Amino acid sequence: MVDRTFIDELASKAPTPGGGGASAYCGALAAALSSMVCNLTTGKKAYAAVEDEVQQAAKELASLTDELVKLVDEDARVFTPLADAYKMPKETETQKQEKEAALQQALVGACDVPVSIMKACTRVIELAEMLAEKGSRMAVSDAGVSVLFAKAALQGASLNVLINCASMTDRARAEGYLAEVEHMLNIYTKRADAVYASVVKELDK
Repeated sequence: MVDRTFIDELASKAPTPGGGGASAYCGALAAALSSMVCNLTTGKKAYAAVEDEVQQAAKELASLTDELVKLVDEDARVFTPLADAYKMPKETETQKQEKEAALQQALVGACDVPVSIMKACTRVIELAEMLAEKGSRMAVSDAGVSVLFAKAALQGASLNVLINCASMTDRARAEGYLAEVEHMLNIYTKRADAVYASVVKELDK
């Protein structure tokens, strides 16, 4: 049932997919798990009061899953010009300038994609949080797994931003990325941890 293509490519010595793509894939799994919780909740009389909210969440989660799957490929796409820039010659002053210009341009794309992954994962965390509270009790553990995966994806993608910002000469741009990353991490790792704790507490009853 499981297609190992992505996993085998990830395990190979090829530069892509790497941590960014794996983070996006993990985020897509998180969104898909929360979608499952939606599907196990809708149509049940016991959850009629939250039917509309859960159906809306299901639509959004389907969109987030698609977005994160696309970001797996997008992460690989933006890595190519970055890798090419690092390989450019730097024997003459002109070559050094051309290499640095290409590198700095590529670093922007290499930061934008993991930031997009992080933003998508923050929304998955929000929806998993709602589903852990209001969704089917039969699937509360799945909501917990979803939020853990989304947190891992969030943190994983942040590392790509950190490593790329370190090479940016435009420090104002770099500090902007870093502030955005820190903001998302500060808020959403705590929210994810709280959801996980609430799920564990419920399962321990």
